[in-house]
Amino acid sequence: MWSGGFKWLFLILGTMIGAGYASGRELWQFFGHESVLAIALFTVMFSICCYVIMKISFETNSSHYIPILERLVGKRLTGIYDVLIILYLFTTTIVMFAGGGATMEVVHLPYWLGIGILAALVIVLFFWDINGMLSMNALILPLLILLLLAVLILFINSNENAMLFDLAKQSNWPAAFTFTALNILPLVAVLSAVGHQIKSKGEIWIASIGSGIILGGVSFLYNQSLIQVAHDLLVYEIPLFAILKNYPYYMILIMSVLLWSAIYTTAVSGVFGLTARFRDILGLPLWVIAFLVVAIMLPFTTFGFSTLVGFLYPLYGVLNLYILASILIFPVLKRYDLLS
Repeated sequence: MWSGGFKWLFLILGTMIGAGYASGRELWQFFGHESVLAIALFTVMFSICCYVIMKISFETNSSHYIPILERLVGKRLTGIYDVLIILYLFTTTIVMFAGGGATMEVVHLPYWLGIGILAALVIVLFFWDINGMLSMNALILPLLILLLLAVLILFINSNENAMLFDLAKQSNWPAAFTFTALNILPLVAVLSAVGHQIKSKGEIWIASIGSGIILGGVSFLYNQSLIQVAHDLLVYEIPLFAILKNYPYYMILIMSVLLWSAIYTTAVSGVFGLTARFRDILGLPLWVIAFLVVAIMLPFTTFGFSTLVGFLYPLYGVLNLYILASILIFPVLKRYDLLS
């Protein structure tokens, strides 16, 4: 139960912690000042959403997201959300590739080189089917989270005002709904694809609660750190480097590797969600479908990382509010026994 629970926990974290999140760009886009309550609400809603999606996936023994959408939004709307998920995974994975190129530029390597290496590594991983992705998440995610936490804690310790906030001034609490909604579609796509491999409800509890607590804690520390460097964020493509501006150069190199790893895990999750959807239709090996998907994506990376995040993420956050509401009220409307 515990090994299975942590396997799905790292799958969730790998889906969430990508270019937008690990760079700080996504957090700053939605949170910022007066957002402590918003982050707390996000933590609770995120755990509930993961639990509901995983339990439906487990009960339906699913290998892709169509059966889960039919339970959540009904058969009439399933076709619409099927298209929306495909577009979401396609466009946000393009953001991951663009983020890979932007990260390489920090260490004075060409933008296209970073994108090319990332694309090749994504495709190669699918030679081992889903097991390759799960093994990669279990290896990279613990190290990535520990390094990110270490940097944030060091920064907060050096800035005595970083942990100051006023609970009476929390006007940004509605951002919790759009931020959670933004991340719903990839969760539906990825967690639905592994429903047939979940072995017990205990695994679901561990993965959903654990991922919510970890993401909530990291989001809080990250957001409080970004508030301290808010005046510098206009000149940094990647906000994380505003936090690191007074650190030694080797720290920037280490965090560039960390950021690039986060981008890689989410790019893999996005491509996996798409390949799982089309695998039965095309009847091709997973790595061939992954190659075709990535080849179609690469020309769109010319738009740039911050431009794509700034335009697409708020748009999807609003569009996904309906499915977020459907997941949150599903236990009530369907008389779903969460404790069964």
